[in-house]
Amino acid sequence: MPPLNIFAGPKAIQRMKVEPFGPNLFTQFLGASGGPKWFVLAGLDKALFGEFFVRHCGHMNIIGSSAGAFRAACFAQADPAAAIDRLSSRYAKTVFSDRGSSYEVSEKARELVSYVVPTDGVLEIMNNDTFTVHFITSRCKGWMASNNKVFQGAALLLSASLNKLSRRNLKYFFDRVVFSPNENKLRISDPYDIPTEQIKMGYNTVHQALLASGSIPMLMESVRDVVDAPDDFYRDGGIIDYHFDLGLAPARGLTLYPHFSTSPVAGWFDKGNPNRRPHAQNYDNVVMLVPSDEFVKSLPYGKIPDRKDFKSMADKERIHYWQKVISESERLGDYFLEQVSEQKILDVVKPLPFVGI
Repeated sequence: MPPLNIFAGPKAIQRMKVEPFGPNLFTQFLGASGGPKWFVLAGLDKALFGEFFVRHCGHMNIIGSSAGAFRAACFAQADPAAAIDRLSSRYAKTVFSDRGSSYEVSEKARELVSYVVPTDGVLEIMNNDTFTVHFITSRCKGWMASNNKVFQGAALLLSASLNKLSRRNLKYFFDRVVFSPNENKLRISDPYDIPTEQIKMGYNTVHQALLASGSIPMLMESVRDVVDAPDDFYRDGGIIDYHFDLGLAPARGLTLYPHFSTSPVAGWFDKGNPNRRPHAQNYDNVVMLVPSDEFVKSLPYGKIPDRKDFKSMADKERIHYWQKVISESERLGDYFLEQVSEQKILDVVKPLPFVGI
């Protein structure tokens, strides 16, 4: 069985029938939250940005939240494959003390950001005319605008409860803030009308915005004093946009979305709500690349990594497991490049497996 499933929305399939399948077919790229779940896509990412998109002759917006933002920062550097290796290797080997504080976790994250995106990398991201990154963060309101875990916990419980009634209620706790390196702003259409602000990044903002996009509530400190941004509390972009339910414009081409799941959910609090599916029209022009069930079953423990592994496994066992998944993920990239080179994409593409509103 193939290690990778290729799904596409109805408009994307129609376009793929009349246009050559190549890098210039895509003008958007999505990178979802999910922490170490990303390891199962590492090899695919290297194939995409180390080989496939090298021939891209136009412009692409790369939109990422949390782990997806870290990936985006790799893709926009001069040597994306090397940056992806830095991210996967350093992240996999991260070790925390038994009673890791929010400060310790945040400090390890700051070290990771500096390692993955060195000074030259910041310059490359800011001056990249082909790939423009957009880091999604959540600006906190009310009790969420605090590093006090009691206030955070209460606000998270309340926001999760109100989210069950409607995603629109997230606006009472969070604003979506998108950091981008130039004036190439995205026009985001949110069916739930969560307030959105776009802020232009400077060279001194890249590390802060990237760290903010991955700052998980309760586990990490919020990011404040972001250069050229209002002095607020910025946290994980996945709170609002975990797997995305957004319309993006301008969308001249298709959107490529490598993902670890065939069941994307909109926000962090929607993970336990299978009835809240993304709106179908927001995936009309999307091509999704998803590891097959057979591939996942072939991995150690028959699953993809997740943050629970930090507690359920000893460090040595976890690191070995994660490194094995990263190595196996190369098969996904090889399979994708093979289908492209042999012009077999239309033979294997399938309709999206989920149906939204």
